[in-house]
Amino acid sequence: MNLTGLHRALTSTRSNNFGMNWYTDCEPSLNAQHQFPTSLILLWVFIYEKGYQSSDMAVGSVLTKMKGVGYTNVAGEERIWDVADYVFPVQGDSSFVVMTNYIMTKGQKIEKCSEVILRYCYGDNPNLWAHSCYSKLKSYIPRVFSPCLCPTTHPPPPPQGHMTGKCLVNTTNMCEVLAWCPVEDDSNIPDPALLMSAENYTLFIKNTISFPAYGVTRCNLVEGIDNQYVKSCLYDPKTSPLCPIFRLGDLVQLSGFNFAAIAKVGGAIGIIIDWTCNLDYDQSDCKPIYSFHGLYGNPNETDMARASVGYNFRYAKHYMEDTKEKRTLLKVFGIRFDIIVRSVARKFDIIPTLTAIGSGVGIFGVATVVCDLILLYLLPKREFYNNMKFKVTEMMEKEVSLLTQHDNNMVAAQNMLQAL
Repeated sequence: MNLTGLHRALTSTRSNNFGMNWYTDCEPSLNAQHQFPTSLILLWVFIYEKGYQSSDMAVGSVLTKMKGVGYTNVAGEERIWDVADYVFPVQGDSSFVVMTNYIMTKGQKIEKCSEVILRYCYGDNPNLWAHSCYSKLKSYIPRVFSPCLCPTTHPPPPPQGHMTGKCLVNTTNMCEVLAWCPVEDDSNIPDPALLMSAENYTLFIKNTISFPAYGVTRCNLVEGIDNQYVKSCLYDPKTSPLCPIFRLGDLVQLSGFNFAAIAKVGGAIGIIIDWTCNLDYDQSDCKPIYSFHGLYGNPNETDMARASVGYNFRYAKHYMEDTKEKRTLLKVFGIRFDIIVRSVARKFDIIPTLTAIGSGVGIFGVATVVCDLILLYLLPKREFYNNMKFKVTEMMEKEVSLLTQHDNNMVAAQNMLQAL
């Protein structure tokens, strides 16, 4: 490297002369490209992320109350079902089940009787049982093989009681169990659902939340909702979005389910109460927004999901008759409601505001570097932008000229010495 190149490398002022205020036709374009990331960062930090506000999560409670009366007539037996019969639990929790269908087995007592599942043994091998092709009870043709074995050690499906080891060849051709007899037969689910009247039941929701950091407490019975309004209103997402009274049929429809289908086998629906409040405005603007989501129970799901469709459970009512304990067993199919409260409140706070500004300043520095890299090295007109951004000073030009002349003189002297 000659002296000119060394001096240029050490003393070049190209990278030190920024910010020339020359007006050119490209200046608006350059300013726009620099201002775009700055504006984007401001919008993201302060508008979308609410960087000028602090936030707080609420604590709260949910109370529920069902109303409605159901009527059934099964085999000529009329029955009335009220809230104490079809809601589980009846205390008004945020998660509860409304019964829509059932299978009732009356007069059960502990004794020996026949199973109702088809459990036939094949010859002398106790491991070859008809359960190996078990799917739907009504699809089986009874078979009797001799000798008939009902060992106390059983393969699945699980027995409906304690296996006694006997096979009732002369009666039902099935295994004998010690159980609550007669055992339950749940092979045929009532269709349509026995409590289709549940579609017109009503649900009242009372939700109270509190934001401790701001000392604000709100209830879904907001301003304008008084006793007179509650007695006459019914929730509608368009006309009555703040009414706390919900019709079950509407809840099912808004969640995307069909009431007749979900009432038969049961399912689950999520009710979300969303409180997103900006406390920089008046507290009366902090109001709940309801949304409804079908969680499971859709009969149109894939075959894999349909391995366990719906929602059901069993419960028993025990009583004494002739000094002997008996019970009525109910297999309940119902709609499970889960009320989920999501809440966040925001309010202006100087600390997060200053933090956001400080973070933005640092990001602006990075944005400048990125813009320079794009303009000077990636764009097709990078040479043009380079000439507009940098300049060579007159002092440097003189120094370079003198060094060039000095280099030329040195080269000429060397050539003369070599010639001698």
